[in-house]
Amino acid sequence: MEYRIPYGKGEQVVNLPEGRVSQVLLPPVTDKLRSVEELMEDALAHPIGTPVLDELVGAEDNVVLIVSDITRAWARFDLFLPILVDKLNKLGVPDEQISVIIATGKHRLNSDTEKEEIIGSNLFRRLRVYDHDPATEACVFYGTTKRGTPVWINKRVATADKVILTGGLSPHIYAGFGGGRKSVIPGVAGVESINHNHNMALTDEIGGGVNPETCIMRHSGNRVSEDMCDVAAFLNPCFMVNVIMDAEGNFYKIMAGHWQEAWLQGTQEVMKLQGVPLKEKSDVVIVSGGGYPRDISLYQGMKCYAPGAAALKEGGILIAVLRCQDMTEPPAFFDSFRYTDLKQMEMDVRADFTVPFYVAFYMCCLARHFTIILVTEPENFANARKTGAIPVATLENAWKLTEDKLKEQGKENYTINIMPYGGDTLPIE
Repeated sequence: MEYRIPYGKGEQVVNLPEGRVSQVLLPPVTDKLRSVEELMEDALAHPIGTPVLDELVGAEDNVVLIVSDITRAWARFDLFLPILVDKLNKLGVPDEQISVIIATGKHRLNSDTEKEEIIGSNLFRRLRVYDHDPATEACVFYGTTKRGTPVWINKRVATADKVILTGGLSPHIYAGFGGGRKSVIPGVAGVESINHNHNMALTDEIGGGVNPETCIMRHSGNRVSEDMCDVAAFLNPCFMVNVIMDAEGNFYKIMAGHWQEAWLQGTQEVMKLQGVPLKEKSDVVIVSGGGYPRDISLYQGMKCYAPGAAALKEGGILIAVLRCQDMTEPPAFFDSFRYTDLKQMEMDVRADFTVPFYVAFYMCCLARHFTIILVTEPENFANARKTGAIPVATLENAWKLTEDKLKEQGKENYTINIMPYGGDTLPIE
């Protein structure tokens, strides 16, 4: 049978043996979408785990709104944040008592143009907007979590009368899910707090690599996520608004209320949006990021790796279909593939954990567990090999190579799972 897989602005085509394809996993069909105004009105009127804002915020309060940085602009703060600010104004809180802290974590600062893009021109003119500074001297110490994370929080956040978290809720490679408590850590936490928490994404022993329990779709039993919740509990924000977007960038759900309870219900909504029951793990998975712009770079495209691996047997073959016209962007990510010694790479990740560095390390570890074949442009081949992948130019070539490897392994009754939109599909066993 012929299968067509998204690739850049086009597609790749492959003929596969009948009866070998166990399942084609596609994102669930979503309900009829509602406008952001309708979703916000409903969310604010029926908060989860808290009273309505009218009972939480008074006219005398100085309110801090925590928003994500430019890397999370897809959450469209510019569309939902004005509705939240308008609500605060109606409660008697003037603009002068509302400030915005951009939760940069350890990311770079945002330019004024980027700040305006994040929250919209109107709010940018009206409100005070600050980037978070993770330096210890810019933070307040709250205590230590039971897992040993020192809790340092941004001074402006710590001294506010009321703190409201806002952000996007989506799957996350090692925290299980984004959103909620991640606005506090790494968002507005000190560098010492961030490093200690994020290092829990690795095993306790040097050389053990990625911690298998800190993975996508998992928050219970995920020590990174649970420690994030412990950090956020020290601050105990009064309210949260998290948006869930569909694959086309439309608002799917808006979760409002208690920073943990509303977030937990939000993770269930993400699974409704992206979760697909998996019949069985297969010997081969063919996965695509979903085409342009999701495969514009390897850093973006690799978001399909973890879902693809979740549908694959240990030692199986992962065929990733990613055009990657900007293969090496951003440099902070791709420069991390300079290592030839995986243990040294791990030690350096532990010493100065950043998300791009960890993602590169994760990909190198993945290449130790699976055979990864990357369908990409020929000019990317040399760089693809640095990641541990075997590069090929077409999906047909990838399949021929896969057949050879299956024969070498003596696998005659192999199975195949296909994920055309891997970045938006979460296999559920």
